[in-house]
Amino acid sequence: MKVALPARAKLNLDLQVVKRRGDGFHEIRTHMQAVALHDLVEAWPSEHTALVVDGIPVTAEADNIIFKALAALEDAAGRALPTNFHLHKRIPPGAGLGGASSDAATALRAARIVHGVDVDLDAVALAVGADVPFFIKGGTALAEGIGERLAALPTQPDWYAIAWPGIELSTASVYAAWDQTGGKSPNELLEAAEHADPRVQDFARRLGDGWQMTGSGSAFFMHCASREEGRKAIESLDCWTTVTHAIRAWA
Repeated sequence: MKVALPARAKLNLDLQVVKRRGDGFHEIRTHMQAVALHDLVEAWPSEHTALVVDGIPVTAEADNIIFKALAALEDAAGRALPTNFHLHKRIPPGAGLGGASSDAATALRAARIVHGVDVDLDAVALAVGADVPFFIKGGTALAEGIGERLAALPTQPDWYAIAWPGIELSTASVYAAWDQTGGKSPNELLEAAEHADPRVQDFARRLGDGWQMTGSGSAFFMHCASREEGRKAIESLDCWTTVTHAIRAWA
């Protein structure tokens, strides 16, 4: 049995950093929105687990989060679940769009299907990463804590233009910068991202008004009334761009 599932990207429509915890993690409050932009994860049973990646270059080495997700699922299931994965990468990495977390959540969903295991994925997802539980169900949610406390919200039929400067930011480095700089709404990590890599500030200035950073960066988005308005927003940009729309919960 082989399955293919979309691994949707997300936007942080706002982001407040509440505090830095004693364990080094940061508590946040953010409205998260799944969008149509997606990677594609294919999975099927195998004698040995393997991962092939095409599209936007990312590592297929043992530290890829898909391997971590499968290991967590195997722990929960109490048995080995050898799986072949093929990841078609379309979401820019290090962009604040949640690509890696979405890949992990989608790998969990796919592996559970192909191996027929009855496991609560919400608990497994949290062991993989703070954003991973959101991508088990998607849609629109208020996320609190380190991102694991989710309250589902109605999804609006919104359109978004997205622009990415080709800069991969480390989430850890941005939060470390926030400890020094703090921030202000709507995304309190913007100043920290600009501190972590000054090119982000240059990019934000070139974009102009109406654009907002998502997550810990470095991608920016603009809320648009229609697909056509989104296309107009990106037509003069010389970087990676796309126009996408909000997606309701899938589980």
